Amino acid sequence: MSKVLLIEDDQSIADMISIYLAEEDYVVHWAADGKQGTELFHSVEPNVIILDIMLPDMNGIDLCRQFRTESSVPIMMISAKSEVSERVKALIIGADDYLCKPFSMRELAARTSALLRRSTMEKAPAEVNEKVYAHTIKLDLEKRCIYLQNHAVETTFSEFEIMRHFWLHPGKVFSREELLNNIRGIDTFVTERSVDVHITNLRKKVEADPKEPKHIKTVWGVGYKFEL
Repeated sequence: MSKVLLIEDDQSIADMISIYLAEEDYVVHWAADGKQGTELFHSVEPNVIILDIMLPDMNGIDLCRQFRTESSVPIMMISAKSEVSERVKALIIGADDYLCKPFSMRELAARTSALLRRSTMEKAPAEVNEKVYAHTIKLDLEKRCIYLQNHAVETTFSEFEIMRHFWLHPGKVFSREELLNNIRGIDTFVTERSVDVHITNLRKKVEADPKEPKHIKTVWGVGYKFEL
């Protein structure tokens, strides 16, 4: 059974989420503040994190940033803040999804399932996984890791998913909508700006000059493609 770490200070909301997800066969570990959430993060080793932005002892954005330096576990932020700037900020620091309050338990469960489904995808065929190209970027699909000059590059769950699709289809042009569907599923509400943020972050991590990318290229009016 998949383990969910829920960090939410409102007990009534936490109880509703815990009960609903338990009925969906998730094991939910609840923390009421950032300190307790950090302790459970290390002891439980969750498969997915649901993290409220407004916590009594710290900002959820800062906690998300902290988690992201240690793990690529999928993180869904939940908040009463619905501004686009807040969603973009969360994505930039490493969140994989953002859900605005109030939300339905059904939607929360669907998004949680989508994140877990993407993170536990079946292993790629061995011949694809072991394929090595004669250039500086390489992906290990089993370990879910990007290597640059043989050095591992830390990525978020969504960043790796985008790179994985690029890697498996070099030269293919993906629209923003296609990339969104690939990383989260068509039942999740996100914006095209989310993809732009992930692409910008990926370029900073794998391109020698992010402003003049040689691998992750923009196809104006269409989307993006990856060139070896």
